[in-house]
Formats: sequence, C-alpha cells, structure tokens
Amino acid sequence: MNFGLIIVGDEILSGKRQDKHLAKVIELLGARGLSLAWARYVGDDPDRIAADLKDAFAAAERHGDMVFSCGGIGATPDDHTRQSAARALDRPLALHPRARDLILERMRETAAEQGVPFEPDRSDNIHRLNMGVFPEGADIIPNPYNKIAGFSVKAGEGAVWFVPGFPVMAWPMIEWVLDERLPHLHRADRQREQSVIVYGAMEAALTPLMEDVEARFPGIKVFSLPSVDHPQHGRHIELGVKGSGDLLAPAYAHLVAGLRQHGAKMGPELVR
Repeated sequence: MNFGLIIVGDEILSGKRQDKHLAKVIELLGARGLSLAWARYVGDDPDRIAADLKDAFAAAERHGDMVFSCGGIGATPDDHTRQSAARALDRPLALHPRARDLILERMRETAAEQGVPFEPDRSDNIHRLNMGVFPEGADIIPNPYNKIAGFSVKAGEGAVWFVPGFPVMAWPMIEWVLDERLPHLHRADRQREQSVIVYGAMEAALTPLMEDVEARFPGIKVFSLPSVDHPQHGRHIELGVKGSGDLLAPAYAHLVAGLRQHGAKMGPELVR
C-alpha cells in the first residue's frame, strides 16, 4: 500500500500560485510514521484529470493505494474533478443527501449572518448544490471550514480522497481522513534517515556498495543525492540509508565501513 497525491489546477502549472500541498502532505504523513510514494500535477483539462484519476483508482484497486486529490471540486466552469472522477469510474453523478443538507445548512447560516431571508430556491443557491454532486456511491469528507464537503470513493482495499484546493480547507480534511478513517495505518516506528557527505567519489563506483547494503538489510533503502554546485560542500554526494526499525543503524554502519574501505573522503553526517 502506498500513499499518492494528485494536485489539480492550471494556476499551479502556470506559476500563478505556488503549490503548498506537496510539502504539507509529506509533513502530515510523516507525523504518523507514513510517507508519500508518488505525486502528480495536472491542469484543468477534464480528459487529463480523468486519465490520472483512472490510474489512481487502478492503484487503489490493485495495490490498496490511498490517494489524496486536491482541487477542482467546486462548481465553477473550470472545476472538473467531480465530473472527471465519475468518468474514470464509469458511474453517474448524483447529489449526495448529506452533502446537500450541509450545503443548505451553510446557506441558512450565511443568510442569518447577512441579515437576509434564506431562499433555497434562488437560482444561485440551487447552483451551489452542485458542490454536493459526486460519483454515485461516494462518501463525504467533512469540511470544518465552511461545511462544503469533499468526497471519497473506495476501490478494493484502497481509496481516493477528494478535497478542495484551498489549504485552509484541504489540510484539516486530510488530517481527518488520516486520523478518523486510516488510524490503523499509522506507524510508531516512523521512517528515519542517516547519511554522510562524500567528496570526490563517483556514483558508479559506489553502486556495488549500495547494492550490498540493500541485499544485507531487507527493508532498508539506500539513497544517493549528487550535487555539483552546493554553496557549502561544492561537488559531492549525500549517501545514506532510510527505513524504520532496528536495521537502520547497522545498515548505516555497514555503509560507512564500506566507504572507508573504498578510501572515500567523508564530511558531515546527517540524521533525519
């Protein structure tokens, strides 16, 4: 099972807005001992959104992936995620009863705050109900900010969870999913990293050592991050191991011992 993230919106791809979801989702998962396996950005093109969501539902069905989709679930002409999800699932769209009730409740509260009559049959209020139209069979995700729900669709052992693009809404909704719907996936032994800065070495020469570490310590992954113009270390490789449990420390010790045998010049060590 992997966690995935889809971020929808032309404004991200055009540079009008900077994406904040990727870093935050990594943070929210990490706080629960989890990690993000993959992420995709897609613009406001219905066909591309449907194609990416079809892949997401397939990953959920086959591998149990849990995928968060941020953005495009409103009711303006540039919002296509709800409709694209229905296309990807080959299901009709339907007004969710609970989502409808929450939207009406929000309308009533807004009218009271503004001191105007509550008119549910007014054309703009009828249009707002479209925000509760989801693929048939969807469940809702509560929105503590304004009660306009998100939705989720289960696929096999996995699911795709749809939230708005606004961080003030999306992030509490993602936390709710993680804590109220997926607490059984939380891990006390959160993933950690240990690495060292290596000067003057080539990745190709260190590859046999990296392969040996992964073969000796199942569940531990080796990573290599080369840099050619770092302001402090110049040309170097950050070489390390990541994983959870008791194998991390011996795996790192084996890596460092191999670097010494290789005659590598090592700099600072890092622990995350």
